[in-house]
Formats: sequence, C-alpha cells, structure tokens
Amino acid sequence: MNRLYATVVGLCLALAAAMAQAAGLEAISSGDASAGVKEALAKGADYAVASLGKENGFLGNAKVKIPLPGYLQKAEKGLRMFGMGKQADELVNTMNHAAENAVAEAKPILVDSIKKMSVQDAKGILTGGDDSVTQYFKRTSSEQLAQRFMPIVKAATAKLQLAEQYNSYAGKAASLGLIDQKDADIDGYVTQKAMDGLFLMIAEEEKKLRANPVAAGSALLKKVFGAL
Repeated sequence: MNRLYATVVGLCLALAAAMAQAAGLEAISSGDASAGVKEALAKGADYAVASLGKENGFLGNAKVKIPLPGYLQKAEKGLRMFGMGKQADELVNTMNHAAENAVAEAKPILVDSIKKMSVQDAKGILTGGDDSVTQYFKRTSSEQLAQRFMPIVKAATAKLQLAEQYNSYAGKAASLGLIDQKDADIDGYVTQKAMDGLFLMIAEEEKKLRANPVAAGSALLKKVFGAL
C-alpha cells in the first residue's frame, strides 16, 4: 500500500512539474523563445571553438585528447621497444594539432546552422531534454564539419610515415573484420575525434547553462531557460 501511495505521489509531482514547465514556456513569446535558443546555440559554439581551436586545445584537455588509433594504441609498447616511440609521439601530436586547426574552422558552419534554425527547431530544443542543443548541432552540421575538417587533417597526416603505414595495414585489417571500419583510415579517425571533441564541449556549455541560466549573464537566456 505504501509503495502504491509513493508511486501515485511521484506521478502527481512529475505531472505538476510538467504542467509548471508548460505554463512557464507558454508565458514566453515565440520570438523570445527562438532568440533565446539562438543565443544558447551561439554561446555553446563560441565556447567549444574557443576552447579547442587553439594551441594544445586537444592535447591539453584529457577529455578530448586524441590517442593512437586502433591497434597502434594496443601496440604502443612494442613500437617504443623497437625504437619507434618518437614516431608514435609525433603521430599523436600531429593528430591533435590537426584537430585543433580543424575546429578553429568550425565557427562559420555552426553559425550557419544557427541561422537556419526554425521555430519548430527552437521548440524542440527547449522541450527536448538536457542535450538538445548539442543534438541539434550534430544533426544539422556534422556532414559539413566533416567536409571542412578532412582536408585540414589530411594535409597534416600526409607528412608522417607512420600514418601512411597505419592506413595500409589498418585497411587490410578492416577488410578482414579485425578492426572497426571507422578506425581504418587515420584521416577519418581524426576527423571524427575532432567532431566528437567539439560536440562534447558544446554539451558541457549546454549543461552549465541549463543548470544555472542566471550565471549565463543574459536576461534573455535567464528568461527562456529559467522557465524550463
């Protein structure tokens, strides 16, 4: 009986919270809602690009630092044992610096994504959960980001012998099902990791904004996200 009572109380509280949120959102005009969401998107984009698109933005951040790919990571001890430690370190440094240079070019794509946001998109972001800003960027900009990042990454890794060797062996290993296809090409690997890092930092900024909209320093963000 007590368990049933607790369940009913929990459902009532959840319903009350949902009704309160709906009432709060209804009090905000569609114009303010759209403007607030665009500001939140811009804030997340600015933070992510500024954090990662600089020297050691990836190398200096353990959350996004790009490690050796696939079986090279597993064989790292062997590489160092056979005198290839310098090449392994060079590959890690090159991959991470390539990611930094790539992310520095992300801003125009993210800005374009913000400009194309519809009223329906804004509504979905406000009611779509704690990571809906991040998911919006993933959905609307991933393809363009990959196209922009890939040439930058290729230009960096083309200078490294170990990267070329990896592509040769990893391609064969992937065809035999020994490693994941997405890790079979060093440039594709770094491009994906750069995008993963970018979206992770956007998610961090979104989390902070939702947890404390007052600290965002914007009356509009406080009004819109404070109603959630």
